[in-house]
Amino acid sequence: MDYQEKARRVIQLEIDELQNLHSRLDESFGLAIEALRHALDQKRKIIIAGVGKSGNISHKIAATLNSTGATATVLNCQDALHGDLGLVEEGDVMLAFSYSGETTELLNILPHLKRRRVTLISITGQADSTLARVGDITLDIHVEREACPLNLAPTSSTTNMLVLGDALAMTLLESRGFKKEDFAELHPGGSLGRALLTKASDIMRSGNDIVILSPQETIKTALEKMTAARSGAVIVVHDDQSLAGIFTQGDFTRAFQTQNDLANGKVSNFMTVNPISIPADKLAAEVLALLEDHRIDDLVVVDGNNQPLGLIDIQDLTRLHIL
Repeated sequence: MDYQEKARRVIQLEIDELQNLHSRLDESFGLAIEALRHALDQKRKIIIAGVGKSGNISHKIAATLNSTGATATVLNCQDALHGDLGLVEEGDVMLAFSYSGETTELLNILPHLKRRRVTLISITGQADSTLARVGDITLDIHVEREACPLNLAPTSSTTNMLVLGDALAMTLLESRGFKKEDFAELHPGGSLGRALLTKASDIMRSGNDIVILSPQETIKTALEKMTAARSGAVIVVHDDQSLAGIFTQGDFTRAFQTQNDLANGKVSNFMTVNPISIPADKLAAEVLALLEDHRIDDLVVVDGNNQPLGLIDIQDLTRLHIL
């Protein structure tokens, strides 16, 4: 058996069904976003329900919504009939996941939700199902076939559920103007949290740990001061103290291979003019992006007048467990 070919078949089938979902998306999606936004604007919440595999998808979508500032909770259909309906309030919105649209446990709670004036967004693969008919808004996730070779195990259908849920969450995020700073507040833990909460000014080296020279200083002086400060770079400034350039160990190595009397040469002849810099109030995530995008190891931190405040070495990110 060619295992790789079998795997490619599964992946391709799911890709094909996602393309069908992509093509089928209509104005109902926009209505769903507006309903979700209205609920959140009114300080209400998003309730998500599903049974079996759909229930597993519900938990993932709820987690994604919560992580992007959209209050969401998963309602267990069985527990709902034994007290958990108490979490449902007028003005809430429910995302109800059921491919068949006939899941008994889910349908049993719908009359109770209607009495509470909950907006029901039905997400189903059967347009003529009970769930589709009773929904205020219906989103179609129909698939021609599952990726299962027996066409039985929920595979393509659950992928469509997951991707449509992500599309709802991400579109809702953009429509509400959710920013990186908002995301950072909700993700304080781990390297992601540190990258989103830590600013350039918190990471940078300053004072005696950096070297700032005029363009007229010699390479010999620059190297001596770099060694004393244990820094991999020298910041070069104009007379008005604005940033002129940067001279790094890499610049020295490249110049050493072609220059005979390098020690007495001026820093200005070998420095990188107008180097990449970053304002002190930018996030560490933005520092990391600049270092990676420009493939550099050192980044100058500047104030509003383009005057150097400090220097960030890529090793500083590693030390702080941001990289």
